[in-house]
Amino acid sequence: MVRALSYCLLPHETNMLLIHCPICHVEGDETDFHYGGEAHVRRPASDHPDRISDGEQRDYLFMRKNERGPHHERWRCDRGCGKWFNAIRDTVTMAFIATYGIREEPPAT
Repeated sequence: MVRALSYCLLPHETNMLLIHCPICHVEGDETDFHYGGEAHVRRPASDHPDRISDGEQRDYLFMRKNERGPHHERWRCDRGCGKWFNAIRDTVTMAFIATYGIREEPPAT
């Protein structure tokens, strides 16, 4: 299920991100979820770790796109099911564009 989200203004005038879990369908502010970094980062493929170069390991651990605009992220639902899911969030406006399951293809943005 794809669902667009945005800011939620709380009674004490604090802007919080309102997030929807596509698995258990719970909604909550950003304190009810755990940010897990950029989504769709591929681990270096090898059955033998000694065959992975230092550059490949460095890129996997530290190099991220960090672009302005739509950004694919991983989030964990701490308030409900405890499962990981992916989200597309605009890094300029901070608005969530969509959330989708960890094994689903990202929706077109």
